Parts: sequence; C-alpha cells; structure tokens
Amino acid sequence: MTTASEVIARPPTRLDLVASAMRPLDIPRANRIYVNRNLRLDKIEMVGFDMDYTLALYNQPRIEELSMRATLHKLVTAKGYPEAILGLAYDPTLAVRGLVIDRENGNIFKPDRYGFPGRARHGLASIDREHAVDLYQGERTRLSNRRYAWIDSLFALPEAVLYGCLVDYFDRHQLAGKPSYSTIWENIRECIDLAHRDGSIKTVVGDELAGYVERDDALAETLHKFRSSGKRLFLLTNSAWDYTSRVMSYLLDGAPKRVGESSTPAPYPSPYPSWRHYFDVIVVSAGKPEFFTEEHTFVDLDAGGEPLRKASAGPFQRGRIYMGGNIKDFQERARASGDRVLFVGDHIYGDMLRSRKSSNWRTAMVLQELEHEVTTHDRIRPELSRLDRLDAELIHLDGELNERQVALRALQKIEDDPSTDEPVSAAKRTIKEAIEKLRRDLRAAKIQHRTLESSIFCRPRTESLPAFGSPKRR
Repeated sequence: MTTASEVIARPPTRLDLVASAMRPLDIPRANRIYVNRNLRLDKIEMVGFDMDYTLALYNQPRIEELSMRATLHKLVTAKGYPEAILGLAYDPTLAVRGLVIDRENGNIFKPDRYGFPGRARHGLASIDREHAVDLYQGERTRLSNRRYAWIDSLFALPEAVLYGCLVDYFDRHQLAGKPSYSTIWENIRECIDLAHRDGSIKTVVGDELAGYVERDDALAETLHKFRSSGKRLFLLTNSAWDYTSRVMSYLLDGAPKRVGESSTPAPYPSPYPSWRHYFDVIVVSAGKPEFFTEEHTFVDLDAGGEPLRKASAGPFQRGRIYMGGNIKDFQERARASGDRVLFVGDHIYGDMLRSRKSSNWRTAMVLQELEHEVTTHDRIRPELSRLDRLDAELIHLDGELNERQVALRALQKIEDDPSTDEPVSAAKRTIKEAIEKLRRDLRAAKIQHRTLESSIFCRPRTESLPAFGSPKRR
C-alpha cells in the first residue's frame, strides 16, 4: 500500500499556511458535518466513498427530468401507455426525500416521525387534512406493508413526480383499460429500472457530463488531505466501470491546483497522474446492498473494463480494478475492518443501514438537500417561530373551549335535574358568551396559521422549504 509520505507532493508553503490561517473558524451551519455519535478520525484507517450522489453530485432538476423522460418513453413503447403522456410537464418541487407512495389509493404523503401522514396529495391535487385523517388515522398506518413504497433517495424522486403526474392524467382522461393506481406504480418501477439497465439515462449523462454532473473544485484537495493524514481510500460504487471511469475522470483529472501551488510545471511528478491514483482500492458494479449481505466473488478487470482470466488473491493491488465482491473478502484483502473503516454514501438503505447491520463500519451520509434546507430554515426562522407560537395558541384555545363546553354541559345537567332549584341561567349565559368568543378567536387563529403556513411551504423550491414538509415535522 502507498504510504502518506509517498502521496504528499511537497511540504506546505508559506502561502498554504497563510491561506489556512485566514479561513473562518466558525463554519456556516449549512456547511457543517452533523453527528449523532462521536467519531474519532484519528482511529480511522480507511475511508470509502460511494460515487453517485456522494462524490458525484448531479444537477438535480436536469437528471430528474432526464429520468422522467426516459421512463415515459419506456412506458409508451414497452407498456402501451398513450403517447400523450410524453408531453407531461416535470415539476421538481413535487417531491422530496422521505415521501411515501400509497399504491392502493394513488396518494403521496409525507409522514411525520410517528408515521402519521402530514401533507398529502392525490395525484397532483392536495388532500385536505380532514380527508387525510379519515384515510390514514382510523387505523395504524403500517408503512412496511406492500401497499406503501418509500421515496428514500434522490435517485427515486422522479418516480414520485411521475406517479403523481400519471395518476392525475388517468383521473382526468377516462380511457378504456386504464391501469389501476397500483399498476401505474409497478409500471413506473419496471420502466425506470429498464432505462437505467439499458443505458438510456447514463449514456446521455456520460455524453454531457458538464450539464449533468456538478464539478466540485474542493474534491481533489479533500481526498489529498485524507491521504496526507495517513488514510487509505477506496471507491465502492454500483456503477459499471465504463461510466465510473468517465465520471471520476471528469471530477478529478485536471483538478484545480492546490492553494499556493504554481501553475508552472512542477520539478517532481504529480502523485495523481489520474483519478485512480487517489484510491488504494476501486470496486465497481458492487451490487449494494448485496455486497453487504451475500458472498459474491471479486472479479479483476483490465484497463478496458474486461474481466481478466485469472482472478487475483491476497491483498488488493493498488491500481487494479475490481468488480462485485462482498464485505467479508473486502475486509480481509484490504486489511481493515470494523470501526477502523469509515464509509461515506447517500443511500439510507443500500449504503448506511445494510453496512451497519453487516459490519461495524462507521458511516457518514451525504444529504445533498440539507444545505438548502438549513440555509432556508435560518432565513425564515422568525416566520417559523411565529408558526410555533400560533401552534401553541391553537392548542391553548382548543383546551379553553373544551373546558367551557364541559362546564356548560354540567350546568345543563343541574338545570335539568328536578330535585334542584339552583338558578343557573346567568352562569350558562356567561359561559355561552365565552364559548362564542373562543370560537371566534380559534377561527381567526386557524386562518392566520393556514395563511402563514402556506406562505412558508408553498413558495418556489429555490426560495422556501419543500412543499411536502418542514424540518420540524421530519
């Protein structure tokens, strides 16, 4: 394995030290790393990365629309859907991570932390709260039931948008033999998988990388710093070798110079003549989550991505490309295991959950949308605080109203009891007046709450929190 000293091109210059000293110590909240358990990086020996949505961040609106267009084409050609659906508009504000698809009713909703739906839509039409309560709160909503499907990654957002659009389309067009809501979902899943398998999506992305992949100028420097601190790095991606090579080359080959580094040729060879030199181990077509649960063998690939006749054994060889494999063999051949490995990914199930259940690897999850949500939350904090106060006022008014109504019923019982002649008319009149005032105040507070809530959560995606929920309700 390559040591840290072998990858450090030169010691820090004065310009490096000055630039480092000028960086603000108070990192903006939107750029911070958030933890729910202590992590000692000095104990980590090996750091691994997924590629898609982790090292390679996509232009989300463009990649989502491309996925939707490719899937619509498959629905028309493979499933016999009407060609008119090819004209459906794509609206990226219709989906966020964490949505649930109700396949039986054609609904999409955002559950709270207890699994109860908050905002909900049927197709593209909003469902009022009273109707949502009737649908889902009469009995426990078991989200593990096959009736429901989770939208748990950015990769799946086009599926939710497309489902809403198609439910709306077929509701508005009474066509003979139209599919059921459940069938629509199954067809979407089949066709979007087909579009990924046959290259309909990745071929376009690979040909137009600058339009679909956002190049981060700090990526090369970040990987270099990991290596300079003695960490070994590995790439573990489900993408095939040809696509992986094109994307990683776009991200890292010809990366910007480090701070203070001259643009003139250096007298020493670069430690990173290609993107492959940043990593000690490269695994493509890993097949996660099966990589963590099954025992597929590693296949050695040549530079063109073709399998070699003879598989290697023993420790991984730096510069060699591997395909498939499993976590048990990986740990043996990489000579790193347990909590000495940190894996960074974006998929809560394929990257995070399965790796934690199958090993003691430490994990870090990239939430691409969190930066926008934290920034927006900080900007509209006064409005959110006012919404909290209105929430508290509604609870208080509702409690007061219930108490007055209980008191009124008690007075009515006294008045109806023939064995008592206690006068209660004046007291009843006073309580009735109080009840009417509370009802007026409650109606006014509800209007204020609804108006403020709409102004916060129904703005364009670039200006506000997504329309399906707020951080507080997640």
